Amino acid sequence: MATRFVRLTDHPLFSGALVLAFLAVLVLPGQTLLAQEAGADEDVTYTRDIAPIIQQNCQICHRPASVAPMSFMDYRDVRRYARRIKDQVARRLMPPYHYDTGNGIQDLKNDWRLSEEEIDAIVTWVDNGTPEGDLADMPEAMVWRDEQMWQQEDRLGPPDHVIKTLPFDVPADGGDMWWRPVVPTEMTSERWIRAMEVRPSFPAGRQVVHHANPKLLRLKDDGDYQPLGNLSEYAMGKIGEIVPEDAARLIKPGDKIEWDTHYYPMGYEVPGDQIELGIWFYPEGFEPQFTQNLRLYPLQGDIFLEPGGTSMTQGFYRWDHPVRIDSFQPHGHVHLHGMQIKAIYPDGKQEMLSMVSDFDARWHHSYIFDDDKAPLLPTGTVLVMTGWYENTADNPLTDSEMFYSRGSRTVDEMSHAWIAVSHLDEEGLERIETEREAKSKVTSEDGDGSN
Repeated sequence: MATRFVRLTDHPLFSGALVLAFLAVLVLPGQTLLAQEAGADEDVTYTRDIAPIIQQNCQICHRPASVAPMSFMDYRDVRRYARRIKDQVARRLMPPYHYDTGNGIQDLKNDWRLSEEEIDAIVTWVDNGTPEGDLADMPEAMVWRDEQMWQQEDRLGPPDHVIKTLPFDVPADGGDMWWRPVVPTEMTSERWIRAMEVRPSFPAGRQVVHHANPKLLRLKDDGDYQPLGNLSEYAMGKIGEIVPEDAARLIKPGDKIEWDTHYYPMGYEVPGDQIELGIWFYPEGFEPQFTQNLRLYPLQGDIFLEPGGTSMTQGFYRWDHPVRIDSFQPHGHVHLHGMQIKAIYPDGKQEMLSMVSDFDARWHHSYIFDDDKAPLLPTGTVLVMTGWYENTADNPLTDSEMFYSRGSRTVDEMSHAWIAVSHLDEEGLERIETEREAKSKVTSEDGDGSN
């Protein structure tokens, strides 16, 4: 996802994790919490309290051979950027995970958000002068590999199968470029997919890839290939797709991948660039209860942003069978300020399912609901998607003196959501509801001290 950017660099457009990580730490100065306001313990040291937070939440990016421009591997490094860290953490800009706290379903997989206690500890530590503490309290150092890793590799191991784009030469200069090669999957047997991840080349590819979407194609009886939706979708900052344990996506021998790839030149040549799709399979013989798919759900309406202006779009969708919403990912460019999904049930009840009110185009996340909290929508439920856009001086990523409209270029604006849906039947819906009620009852009894 390349970004229009006019105040902080000579180049009007930027893309890639190296630049975005730098900006995420340095831009948007503002007011932060004071230690006494946070109410945290004043006896906070780096070795005992702060180092574990940094290791678990920051070093994945802030280390040598990773995407951030500064390292947080030791006390001196962290102390050097302490006030900037405090500012970004207190305003929940770092870690860069912009799902609302308190709005919509809060139980998410791979949730990057810090707890209030962790935020309070960092604020207090900085306000108290960044004391180092007793070296004996320092946790054992995290061991990070130097080479590029799949982001899901720590949990799932290396992918079982990798599919690459054909090589593409990205020039140093020019405008938006689209590359749509069709490549074989080279599958030799039918397999059910449990997780997927798109990985641009590192480091140069991450700078020039705006998005990369692998679309699955399947051969029909008439000899033509039928598109079956996306296996995954990549935009800046995204990890990948994880399928719930009772669902899966099927890939067959003879299937092909059509890559919808959008490049933007960044001032240097990237010859023969290739993007990879990593796939993790369920064990052979696995049969899922439900099938899941990922697709783009559009929001309709004009996006006309005059200087200093705002805009809004909405989209509506209704299935003819029960479904489970497994994940939600807003998509827009630098003017998208927020996006919400809401359910209107057949009985008229309305429920906000998910809200991202401070969207940041430099970090795209697929917000994956916990298995027992993913919303269940009975037949006839209407999904309402709403997006809000801002082209004002308060938006640091736009030139608010220019006009913008809907379009596919980097400088244009977009309006859609990527949503992963498990397709149920009435029996499956009832079974999931019954299982959840039983788990809820057990949890409630345990909380009351019952056996």
